[in-house]
Amino acid sequence: MRRGVKTDGCIGDVIARRRMRLATRQECVALLLRLAAAIVTGYLLLAQVFLVAQVSGMGMFPSMKDGDLVIAFRLQQIYTKDDVVAYRAEGALRFGRVAARGGDVVTLGESGALVVNGAVQGGDILYPTYAVGGLEYPYRVPDVHVFVLGDFRTQTQDSREFGPVPLPDVAGKVITILRRRGL
Repeated sequence: MRRGVKTDGCIGDVIARRRMRLATRQECVALLLRLAAAIVTGYLLLAQVFLVAQVSGMGMFPSMKDGDLVIAFRLQQIYTKDDVVAYRAEGALRFGRVAARGGDVVTLGESGALVVNGAVQGGDILYPTYAVGGLEYPYRVPDVHVFVLGDFRTQTQDSREFGPVPLPDVAGKVITILRRRGL
């Protein structure tokens, strides 16, 4: 070894710097992998499991109002009476309440009463249900279809106009409504 020259210190510093760069690079790669996993998970949840949509129109008033944000569960397979669903009809995403399922018989009386399988339906719906056109009543809902009605029955387009909705056209069951307050 030469006098006055420290070789161990320089090599030690170089090794320490290389280790630091390697650790920093590994942390960056780990961060990018976590970020990619979060993006893929978010995509799968929002595009395959849940539907996030904004209500357009007042067809489901007072349950939903124009501009409300809705979250629907896409993986629902069986829909029951009174489920609020998002569905596609006439090229648009719409919202409505399941009034009848495949095999049920729907009758709309002159008085505005909705009768399903011989039982008068009413519940919390404030508006009468009149026949609009297109279908003849009593109407038997075909299998693998649902008969969907809006809550604001005098001011909405629903299965009374365009017929029952095939189950593949039902986008999901509404699980959450976020009210828009002056946004």
